[in-house]
Amino acid sequence: MKLDFRPWVIPVVLVVVWEIIVRLEVISASLFPSPLTIVETGWNLLVNGDLMTHIGVSLWRALTGMLIGGVIGFVLGVLNGLSKKSYIYLDTTIQMIRNIPHLALIPLVIVWIGIGEDAKIFLVALGVLFPIYVNTFHGIRNVDPNLVEMGRMYNLKGWSLFKDVLLPGALPSIFVGLRYALGVMWLTLIIAETIPTNEGLGYLATNAREFMQTDVIILSIIIYALLGKLADLIAQFGENRALKWNASYTK
Repeated sequence: MKLDFRPWVIPVVLVVVWEIIVRLEVISASLFPSPLTIVETGWNLLVNGDLMTHIGVSLWRALTGMLIGGVIGFVLGVLNGLSKKSYIYLDTTIQMIRNIPHLALIPLVIVWIGIGEDAKIFLVALGVLFPIYVNTFHGIRNVDPNLVEMGRMYNLKGWSLFKDVLLPGALPSIFVGLRYALGVMWLTLIIAETIPTNEGLGYLATNAREFMQTDVIILSIIIYALLGKLADLIAQFGENRALKWNASYTK
């Protein structure tokens, strides 16, 4: 497989310009350390084991919340997409909750759940639930009726009709929701990890702020960005594999 490095041209150029600006002392290195300084800081944290510990904790929180919120959003999307009665009873309530900024609930979540892991996972799950719900719902509703009718002509019904016609037809929309939800997942986790804790990338950045360690703060932000990009690449790979039958996804 041929690797395409073109998407990384602009990030690399920005890093080089960043290094040059710091070396020319256009900005203070104490406030905005150079990329090489940040790499050195990251290496030191990696060697002593702290970095992988914090990354592991953050990944566990993110993936657990994603799994819980994603499953709930997918089930609700399928249910409301297939059943008019379910849509009438549930969609209005879901939409009302969706329009409440979930990060604004942090004070209430702390009062209700506390400051432990459950609070952070709950916020991530709540954040990813709605993008997956909305896109799953619209994906199911927008499947070509002619395909559904054709499936019925071949005596497909119930689970068979859903598995062979409705779900494949809805997958493009579902994957859009998944990729959007992954971005929301990391955004929510960054804020959720400001809730008092002693592990995770958020703790690493918050603790560094107390000691004015800007290199550690920027390192934490970069790791969040790289993890977000990695998650999107994995989702994109899964999307291309699952939809290789779709003409829009063929090379």
